[in-house]
Amino acid sequence: MLFFTSQHCTEIVEAVQTPELKDNILPCPECPFLSKEVTLAILQVNVRPAVPFRRSVKTQRSEDTDDTQANAPAMLHNEAQPINDQVVVSHSSTLARTSAILQKIVWRLMPFTTVGRALNSARERLDEAGCQSASLDAQVILAYVLGVERSWLFAHHEYALTAEEANAFTDLIARRVEHEPVAYLVGRKEFYGLDFVVDRRVLIPRPETELLVDAVLDYQPGYATEQLLIADVGTGSGAIALAVAQNCPAAKLYAIDLSPDALAVAQRNVERLDTRGQVTLLQGDLLDPLPVTVDVIVANLPYISSVVYPQLDADVRDYEPKVALESGVQGLDAITRLLKAAKKHLHPQGAIFLEIGHDQGEAAQALARSILPDATHISLRHDYHGRDRLVTIFC
Repeated sequence: MLFFTSQHCTEIVEAVQTPELKDNILPCPECPFLSKEVTLAILQVNVRPAVPFRRSVKTQRSEDTDDTQANAPAMLHNEAQPINDQVVVSHSSTLARTSAILQKIVWRLMPFTTVGRALNSARERLDEAGCQSASLDAQVILAYVLGVERSWLFAHHEYALTAEEANAFTDLIARRVEHEPVAYLVGRKEFYGLDFVVDRRVLIPRPETELLVDAVLDYQPGYATEQLLIADVGTGSGAIALAVAQNCPAAKLYAIDLSPDALAVAQRNVERLDTRGQVTLLQGDLLDPLPVTVDVIVANLPYISSVVYPQLDADVRDYEPKVALESGVQGLDAITRLLKAAKKHLHPQGAIFLEIGHDQGEAAQALARSILPDATHISLRHDYHGRDRLVTIFC
């Protein structure tokens, strides 16, 4: 709802009578200008007048809490980073004319809001924030809050959220508005049909990385014994190693990462998903921790150029670990080091599978030919969007 002091209602009464806002406004009890037929908003919005008429934020919040304490959760407000100050005014030219009056906006989802209305309102806010998959994001987050499958939402649009559910959903949507990835908000990400625990200590598994798993599973060395030894370098959450293990019972995998924090996340996933005990976690730099030579090296190493890194989407740049993304001026520093160390740790007829950047195919192949001149086969594979994605090297 919009709250106006009667002192300023005359200046913005025209704005609130616009069709897109009228049904989402509750008039000030002292206001003689607004229709009593206007309905309660899904999202409560407090609009405070500009200086010198504005009351202090502390005073306003105290009064808001007193007014709503009996039947609503506390408002979400971050004093250091206020939620989007233009949630309401950004789409109305009429309201824009009153921007000198409207200073602070604090919003929250009201209890007893239905699933359908909550999803619509969240989608609008995510759209305004530039989230490209606003509808899907809202659905995934609400399903997580309610502890249900996403499909459940479509059959229960009239389910009314409790105060606790409304508060939790609003909190997560506010964080998504700031471009925090959905996978970190819900603590899960699906990869190759498996559900992985993820947080800000690890890179979020991407669909294109499933090509690496496909390549390893398709690899059938003629010399292989009963057990196939595989090194997953830069394992992060353990997604590649565990996906291979689930689909190749004969494989034994060494999942390596330099970061102890990343390995702590991988350990949780190993405990949940490695039902046959195929995956061994090792901490160290690239191939250094390997106790034996292996048949396959698979790696999704950092490959973002240090020039490109600052231009990445905020979802990636501001939240995912830089150490798992950036790798020198050309983005090939980590891959170069791996290829130089590979011969010592790889079976003479082994294979290397590398994920690369969308424009690194030519450079990565040239690098492989330079470092491994005896390789019998070096090729490039594109992802489903036709972009460079995977380099295959047979030694």
